[in-house]
Amino acid sequence: MAGLEPLYAWARPAISRPQDALVCGIHWELIQHGYRCLGAGDQPGPDERKSELLPAGWEANKEVYTLRYKSMDDAYELLLKAIMVEDSMILNVMDRRSQKVADVTLAVADYINPEHLDDFHKVYKNTEELRTRITSGIIAPLGPPAGKGRKEPESKEDVPWDENPLRLPPRQPMGARAPHRPSPLSPFAVGGEDLDPFGGRGGGMIVDPLRSGVPHPGIDPSSGIPGRLPPGAVPPGARFDPFGPIGVGRSGPDPDHLPPPGYDDMFM
Repeated sequence: MAGLEPLYAWARPAISRPQDALVCGIHWELIQHGYRCLGAGDQPGPDERKSELLPAGWEANKEVYTLRYKSMDDAYELLLKAIMVEDSMILNVMDRRSQKVADVTLAVADYINPEHLDDFHKVYKNTEELRTRITSGIIAPLGPPAGKGRKEPESKEDVPWDENPLRLPPRQPMGARAPHRPSPLSPFAVGGEDLDPFGGRGGGMIVDPLRSGVPHPGIDPSSGIPGRLPPGAVPPGARFDPFGPIGVGRSGPDPDHLPPPGYDDMFM
């Protein structure tokens, strides 16, 4: 609870009971969340100013502590009443503008060592739990002041789309061809060329004789194949999966039509 030590040292002459020390700790938590104290009592006094210190007379009533706070952005104005019931402190906080109310009950002995009121380093205990109870029981229900919310982490540098398989690639203008981004190590590259009608990617599983590296002079599917495809049936530059032997004037029977040697089956 950084900053509480000088506040406690300043308020120490007025602290005579364990509940005084607890109110001092609760006050500092409100300060940490963007509130400033206006004064003690239900009604405002003359020349009130926002302060991080406790107002004069804050500890006058050991049974009911009444303090007023306002957020730094003036959006919230809180009326805090800390009521002692036996060994517990009931915190009742109301935002006067929205009329929202929040309540928290704290056991004084859970957070204050009564025998060490003179030693700041020993008087408080379970400070993280106290901070959590104030945040979840008062700050969150009433709404944190503007500018005091948790700072969002800075956005990380965008990962290139071809390194993240869950990201969609940027849209390309119609007629423009997507840039070639080979990714031979990616398991998602297998079969990628089968999805690209222009054959600009690697990893296809369909055998395309026209791009297998074996020269086939005179074969252009876009101009048609006599007896098989009329001109214009295959778009220029498109991948072409032939459905028959390639070549013009190929002589001899298709080897696929011959039965295996020694095989005699009339139904074959």
